[in-house]
Amino acid sequence: MKQNGVTIWLTGLSGAGKSTISDALGKKIKNFGYSLEVLDGDVVRTNLTKGLGFSKEDRDTNIRRIGFVCQLLTRNNVIVLVAAISPYRDIRNEVREKIGNFMEVYINAPLTICETRDVKGLYKKARSGEIKSFTGIDDPYEAPINPEVECRTDIETLEESVDKILRKLKEMNYIE
Repeated sequence: MKQNGVTIWLTGLSGAGKSTISDALGKKIKNFGYSLEVLDGDVVRTNLTKGLGFSKEDRDTNIRRIGFVCQLLTRNNVIVLVAAISPYRDIRNEVREKIGNFMEVYINAPLTICETRDVKGLYKKARSGEIKSFTGIDDPYEAPINPEVECRTDIETLEESVDKILRKLKEMNYIE
């Protein structure tokens, strides 16, 4: 089976469902027999971008580094799944341009829903002032204007979201 590399970039607020969708989508893509790498924002921050903070500059650097890895993998015909908040539109567009084969997926859930899913208690800490510059609370999240796919995790099932992304991957000729 011929494989074309592509970066599937899942962006959205903390708790929107990026990692959950990435895990389920990754399993399906692997079951189809495709070569796949997953870059989860939390794991990347622990290993690749350790030491970066959450200023705009550090967040941009984080996304550029993730984008660089994606560019290398994509040009070598690997399907890359990225699950990262990546709150700023301009830097997402910058990595899109560099990578080329790119599919932006907006994992959309209202802030109130994301807060109810917050197992780490990050929103509570942000609201109390314990965490500063938290995306969606005191730092902006710039939603994609024209993503290839939008998953509404407040009204769609996990399976519906995954199937929507798979249909778009087929439509864009990245998978058969």
